[in-house]
Amino acid sequence: MSKHPILIRPLVTEKLSQQMDEGRYAFIVAKDANKIEIRKAVEAMYPGVRVQKVRTMIMPGKRRRQFTRRGVAEGRTGSYKKAIVTLTPDSPRIDFFENV
Repeated sequence: MSKHPILIRPLVTEKLSQQMDEGRYAFIVAKDANKIEIRKAVEAMYPGVRVQKVRTMIMPGKRRRQFTRRGVAEGRTGSYKKAIVTLTPDSPRIDFFENV
């Protein structure tokens, strides 16, 4: 295992919040993390939760342009790795908003 954290932050979008009702949760994870490490990190961070399946994908960075007085400033957003974690049906649900 590496020294940096595996789970960077949860990912909450409109589509993913609908999938939370089905027991699927999304996280931005470290790029070098594998599925086994992600499963162990989720089960350690949220006690009582059992992971059934982990799917991962690498999301490429996108080009961005900003029009300024000095001209066009171009850049890129960073790429990241996303993990979709499916919990077992008898597992308790994860509440991302409990500390808000």
